[in-house]
Amino acid sequence: MTVTLNHTIVPARDHAEAARFLAGIMGFELLPPAGRAGHFRPVRVNETLTLDFMTAPGAEGHHLAFDADAATFDAVLARLVEGGVPFGNDPATPDNGRVDHPLCARGLFFRDASGNLYEVMASV
Repeated sequence: MTVTLNHTIVPARDHAEAARFLAGIMGFELLPPAGRAGHFRPVRVNETLTLDFMTAPGAEGHHLAFDADAATFDAVLARLVEGGVPFGNDPATPDNGRVDHPLCARGLFFRDASGNLYEVMASV
């Protein structure tokens, strides 16, 4: 049997806001609310994985890292710049405006309002 990750829960102060933010920056599909009372806001990452945002008071930020091809990386970077969202090349300084990542040719980090730290690494 092949095993794939189906979904993971991402805590956020406001699940709808956090899901819209990530979907907009990454170009992911924002799915309708899910769960018994719509308490999850899923974001489709690919054909097998969703990130299910859930409001959690006092949520501590998580680190989620994505590999992307060069064109997708460029599109993410453009949306960050256009939206005035700070980004940087290091998790300690995700607002220095640099993309010279220590593990790949180009990469960046950015945060959402809940403190989740997102990393995008270009494969080329």
